Amino acid sequence: MTKTTNTGSQNKQQQPGALENLRPLILDVAVPLGSYYFLKEAFGTSTFAALAWSSVVPALRTVWSVVRERRFNGFAGLVLLVNVVSLALGFVSGDPRLMLAKDGGVSSVIGIAILVSVAMGRPMMTEGLKPFILKGDTARAAAFERLRSGSPAFRRAERAYSLVWGVVLLAECVVRVVGAYTLPVDTMVWLGSVVLVSAIGIGMVVSGGLAAEPMARMITAENAENAENRVRPEVAVVA
Repeated sequence: MTKTTNTGSQNKQQQPGALENLRPLILDVAVPLGSYYFLKEAFGTSTFAALAWSSVVPALRTVWSVVRERRFNGFAGLVLLVNVVSLALGFVSGDPRLMLAKDGGVSSVIGIAILVSVAMGRPMMTEGLKPFILKGDTARAAAFERLRSGSPAFRRAERAYSLVWGVVLLAECVVRVVGAYTLPVDTMVWLGSVVLVSAIGIGMVVSGGLAAEPMARMITAENAENAENRVRPEVAVVA
């Protein structure tokens, strides 16, 4: 009797590549951001026009997800929201302190949108986190969905991840606005970038330790348990 199994080859065929794994980030973040800088730097397009044209892809992605998939693409919607707010704030001019403070306005809008998504039970930052904790593994993706539907601890961690980023971005906005009106303008020109980079660093460290790493461990444990309980493939008997 000979046992044959093709589980390994099937899993390998089903395994998505790195490009497929990162597709949401590429379409929803990299393409709009890249097109903005490409239009602005390569063609000398105005900031307003570059923002408008770079909003086309996230706008189409948002409409497509609502009409075709019957769901709201939170990540694409967030990028679109940022562009719209940036376009609106582009009309603000004159006062240099107000110009510095308006950068914090974008962060506040993003932070509020993320916190609202948490309150609605659809944490917006999950789509950005998934590629890094699933690593393109279909088994881990399946484990993610099982935990999301059946584990309160996993859902709490998922909400916590977005909650951290929402709070960090709101705090960054407050620091920028306060600095814009209390510190010398020349100081805030360079300090604003330092505040942004620091906020991103804090967000990555806190959200990673509080949510991302625990979620990854739960996925690994769930995946291992499911593999043990999974029905073995049929055995082919060769005379």
